[in-house]
Amino acid sequence: MTETESIVYDVVVVGAGPVGENVADRTRAAGLSTAVVESELIGGECSYWACMPSKALLRPVIARADARRVPGLGHLVQGPLDTAAVLAHRDYEASGWKDDGQVRWLDGIGADLYRGQGRLDGPRKVTVTGPDGIRHVLTARHAVAVCTGTRALLPDLPGLADVKPWTSREATSAKAAPGRLIVVGGGVVAVEMATAWQALGSRVTLLVRGKGLLPRMEPFAGELVADALTEAGVDLRTGTSVTAVTRENGTVVAVTDGGDRIEADEILFATGRAPKTDDIGLDTIGLEPGSWLTVEDSLRVQDSDWLYAVGDVNHRALLTHQGKYQARIAGAAIAARAEGVPLLETDPWGAHAATADHDAVPQVVFTDPEAASVGLSLAEAEQAGHRVRAVDVEFSSVAGAGLYADGYRGRARMIVDLDDETLRGVTFVGPGVGELIHSATIAVVGQVPINRLWHAVPSYPTISEIWLRLLEAYRG
Repeated sequence: MTETESIVYDVVVVGAGPVGENVADRTRAAGLSTAVVESELIGGECSYWACMPSKALLRPVIARADARRVPGLGHLVQGPLDTAAVLAHRDYEASGWKDDGQVRWLDGIGADLYRGQGRLDGPRKVTVTGPDGIRHVLTARHAVAVCTGTRALLPDLPGLADVKPWTSREATSAKAAPGRLIVVGGGVVAVEMATAWQALGSRVTLLVRGKGLLPRMEPFAGELVADALTEAGVDLRTGTSVTAVTRENGTVVAVTDGGDRIEADEILFATGRAPKTDDIGLDTIGLEPGSWLTVEDSLRVQDSDWLYAVGDVNHRALLTHQGKYQARIAGAAIAARAEGVPLLETDPWGAHAATADHDAVPQVVFTDPEAASVGLSLAEAEQAGHRVRAVDVEFSSVAGAGLYADGYRGRARMIVDLDDETLRGVTFVGPGVGELIHSATIAVVGQVPINRLWHAVPSYPTISEIWLRLLEAYRG
């Protein structure tokens, strides 16, 4: 007979990725007893199969590309990357897929860790059976926070499971570069992994169902990244769908809707994400297993006074930094409600409102060139009914770009709201722009008027001088 242990906490967090960790950090800082439940590694997808390992793979690729464009240095970096060294560093950044350090951190903030699959069992209750076989029933006085994230979504192709395709997890943790790699998709994971593995020695074929890459960004972002991938040797095919996949004697064969047969050693499907809510007991509280969890701006699930859904699982902004932002908001809201605060600050930009999810989500795509954006694109702004103007400037117009790289190619766009002359969105594409996007994020979040931005003087000669060119172009 299974031994059962019942414990009451102020807060129970299901999922210990960066989002769950940040919820726990905030609730513990508020003095609330907190249990954290995790079925895999503490640190979650970002630490072991997404952000950290992927950027470890990409950093040498980008550094070599930058060096090749610097006079006096380019001829010294024409050889191939040391793939074994890159993969070894990737392993280091992924902590060797061990979570000892993260466990120590959780222990350090005073949160209790329960390993195993956490499942809701009615209101305010979470059950988890640990490796020791003990069934723990955790009851939350104030809140249960679901922070289980997402999983890769594979297409419904007959026999796909037998092919053993790569998802983002296999792509970021592979032990060697495949000789030939098919990448299916045109979003961030697809273009980043095509960039990385082409540079690490694979012959990459990138199959994109749509007309171009990075469809959620300004069209020119996808166009510039596509040009660079093609120049790097990627076989890029747009308007192409995969209709069948088989693995024959170890070789993957993908058949397209145009009748082409493409052979490779591995195939990566980067075709979307699905919420990891199919096995967490949603049915016990009247919700649909496998569904996204809809929340209001304090991250509380609609029509509930105790259930929160934080991070990717609520489908608001599927980015680690945005999930951590939500976690800080949710933690503050949970603490305030636990203290009996009568009125939370839930107006836009308030302490208990995840406003940036709507108006100011920043993102960097770590390709060569990098693509970075915050806020609304031109199409999104117009669709939302804003009266706006797009201002475009080439990075070649600033001296800092020419000093950064010979033949620097890139473009900047700001979307100006013509009614109050603040920025609705900004997009940068070019080498090194990932470190430039936070200035745009501050301008968008702060709703800084153009006439005040005019007094924010960029240092010369830096790439940041693109701000001056954008403002000059707007003012005429």
